[in-house]
Amino acid sequence: MDVLVIDVGGTHVKMCVSGSSERRFDSGPELTPEELVRQVRDATQDWTYQAISLGVPACVGADGLDAEPGNLGTGWVGFDFERALERPVRIVNDAVMQALGAYDGGRMLFVGLGTGLGTALVTEHVVVPLELGNLPFGTGETMFARLGREGLEANGVERWRQDLEEVSRVLREAFSADYVVLGGGNSAIADPLPPGTRRGGNEDAFTGGYRLWEEMVEPHDRQPPAVWRVVR
Repeated sequence: MDVLVIDVGGTHVKMCVSGSSERRFDSGPELTPEELVRQVRDATQDWTYQAISLGVPACVGADGLDAEPGNLGTGWVGFDFERALERPVRIVNDAVMQALGAYDGGRMLFVGLGTGLGTALVTEHVVVPLELGNLPFGTGETMFARLGREGLEANGVERWRQDLEEVSRVLREAFSADYVVLGGGNSAIADPLPPGTRRGGNEDAFTGGYRLWEEMVEPHDRQPPAVWRVVR
């Protein structure tokens, strides 16, 4: 089955179908779901696909978005993407989609470093969305405030790197993670990488989108195939 993966960010919307090159258009505070659908349909009219994976920077529940994305337009909660795009659609938080694509076995903690702080835990074909940016860090601050874009701009690169190293260590120990994957645009300035971490790639979101529709069978497992499951 060919899957269209749509990765909605605060700056760009990126799209890909297996075997194709990435296409994108601008995102931003004026992007509504209606405008997203219009531009996606225009940009992919020569592609063939039977299903869609949609990653959005917002909390997602069993019935779609639970809250409006903070850096996009309005109208996302309750929007019927399947009807608008005329395909089956699986919607997840964008950090979840990137985490799923970066997963390489064991227990993995994903930390997305961008405008905010996206986090997820992946193990045994199960993805658990997290909101670790809400945890306290420093005096009266949060991990979101220190490791998000505003924290980087306010405190400078060196302080940000020190904070990232401490946060990575604390979270890896707290979740008994085998490793931490650092994704998002600001992961490029995590140099050197904190111990126990590796850097994700730009393609992880697309891989994760394909995996949302993929049936996985473990070697020598006589049980029926198990799909990747996102805890809501």
